Amino acid sequence: MARRREQAFVPWIYDLFRRILGLALRVRCRFRSHDYAYIPAEGGVIIASNHASFLDPPVLGVAVPHRPVRFMARDTLFDHSFLAWFYYRFGVVPLSREKGDVGAIKTAIQLLREGHCVALFPEGTRTPDGHLQPAKGGVGFLIHKANVPVVPAYIRGSYEAWPKGAKKMKSAPVSVHFGPPISPEALCLTDDRGKPDYMGIGAMVMARIAELRDAAANPGS
Repeated sequence: MARRREQAFVPWIYDLFRRILGLALRVRCRFRSHDYAYIPAEGGVIIASNHASFLDPPVLGVAVPHRPVRFMARDTLFDHSFLAWFYYRFGVVPLSREKGDVGAIKTAIQLLREGHCVALFPEGTRTPDGHLQPAKGGVGFLIHKANVPVVPAYIRGSYEAWPKGAKKMKSAPVSVHFGPPISPEALCLTDDRGKPDYMGIGAMVMARIAELRDAAANPGS
């Protein structure tokens, strides 16, 4: 299954729609991407971002101009055959949120070990109020097993543009702010028994995202 998903990704389709979406976001949301050079041009890397809106995946894809970004999305989005075809061409990996989807996690880890860039939303779902939520435990497990750098990202304005529960998008400024990579060594956290601290890893990543949020809100400080 992992190989079939990999073969479904079509780079030229991804790049074409990334350019179209980028133009639409710049016109509609005055979109800006800050410090995307923190993302290495090659090699496995995770982008860990806050999640406030349906806009977040396309926004992250547009924000990284120098390499494709792969995503994981809930499997219910693949129920419609045309949408499933579309998502697979974008390299999206379906993920069941009703149960631990070991297959999807293994696919993401495989992609990272093969040198791909994979975006994760540690909060697991869109925030209901615009505030950061705690990371899910499974994210720490994935990060630990992948053993690649993690680039934190904060998407500003997507909640105002299209919050959870809203039926349509509003015009509001949207920007993405990337931070320095967190090395695999820095993420090797252990608990009192010497075992990997998956919740601690997730908390560290969320703390870096919070720092970017604060810096974006106070650019002159």
